[in-house]
Amino acid sequence: MYKIAVKTDSLVTPGINACQGCALELIMRNVLDVLGRDTVLIIPPGCSAMFSGSGIESGVKVAGIQGNLENSAAIACGVARGFKNQGNTHTKVVAFTGDGGTVDIGLQALSGAMERNENILYICYDNEAYMNTGVQGSSSTPAGAATTTTTPAGKLGRSKDLMRIVMAHDVPYAASAFVANLPDLRRKVRRAGDTQGTSVLHIHSPCPTGWGYHSSKSIELAMEAVQSGAWLLFEFAEGRLQLNREPGKLGEIDAYVNGQKRFRGFTQAQREQLKKDIITRYRTMNAGMQT
Repeated sequence: MYKIAVKTDSLVTPGINACQGCALELIMRNVLDVLGRDTVLIIPPGCSAMFSGSGIESGVKVAGIQGNLENSAAIACGVARGFKNQGNTHTKVVAFTGDGGTVDIGLQALSGAMERNENILYICYDNEAYMNTGVQGSSSTPAGAATTTTTPAGKLGRSKDLMRIVMAHDVPYAASAFVANLPDLRRKVRRAGDTQGTSVLHIHSPCPTGWGYHSSKSIELAMEAVQSGAWLLFEFAEGRLQLNREPGKLGEIDAYVNGQKRFRGFTQAQREQLKKDIITRYRTMNAGMQT
């Protein structure tokens, strides 16, 4: 029998069983690389649970808790308050959860944390469905995208706009990011980590398994999402909104959606409606920058 020793400085261990082409592992590795060992992770039983493990094992080299799907923000608040009472002002408490545990089930706890301005960093990696349990639709699933719980024609309603909800709480810092620009993602992680009070990061996380595309296309699809305006890059701090990158092809979604099987039932009417929604959201956010 051969034994292979793998040495790495990464705070994520080798051999994580993420799906091939999954953006989540790339996100986690970069988040922990920026924040360092003085971090506590709060992870729910979603895709990110592969990092916290299902028993005595763990896929990360930092302390953490695996809670329930609905209470990541609440647990993070409790841990942060405990550190505060101990005089610990340096350890960063990070809730790391998906869109299902954020935009749906966990929104109440997150809203309470933001209202109280708890000293936590909340990260939502958004793959736009409940991918870990069978690709059920979430409030983040875009209109027209098929899941195991939508009609064959795909989701009929629009997706919920998480970041506009976050900004309504007037948190000290919030930003969106994506995996095709890691320097930008890492800069935002650093700024969020240095923020006192609640900071929120919303990170686009393409999913080859749930979206139905070849695993080699994750970065390409992420770029198309930003180019078309389907995913906007911006920061919100001190009550002001700043767009980081103008969409190069606003509303031109064909290159983004055509390669994804979840849009296989997309009608022309749905396509036109999604284009309209993308352009409307961009204009709404852009108007917010003028105030």
